[in-house]
Amino acid sequence: MVSLARTIRSIRRVGIKEWWHQMQYIGDAKSGRLVGTDQFGNRYFENLNPEEEIPGRHRWVDFAQHDYNATQVPPEWHSWISHIRKDPPSEDRVVQNLSPPWKAPWNENLTGTRGAFKTYNTTKPKYEAWQPKTAARA
Repeated sequence: MVSLARTIRSIRRVGIKEWWHQMQYIGDAKSGRLVGTDQFGNRYFENLNPEEEIPGRHRWVDFAQHDYNATQVPPEWHSWISHIRKDPPSEDRVVQNLSPPWKAPWNENLTGTRGAFKTYNTTKPKYEAWQPKTAARA
């Protein structure tokens, strides 16, 4: 539950429009430093003030799309949010320098959407489905 003092402090820091957006999407009033964005337009934040954030919840993502899911977070940003990496990909030289040139851009999982992969068969069936023969009535 968000306290009234924290809500007022958050409105002052981020503005009423951003505060309302946060309450609609993540259900919490947060303010922090913008760390970076990814190719989907998602914004990543961090707040290291221990009085304001619960430990383990001081990093978060603001999704660009209304219908969001976890597959819209690329692996390098996921490792930062999950505390696998200390520095975000926008500031980590290892991630920036060691990304191979042949690496394809990250695509979200399209399961359940019109863009989902659907298999199809190109071989001739071994048997034909039965078709009833109909005769005209006299």
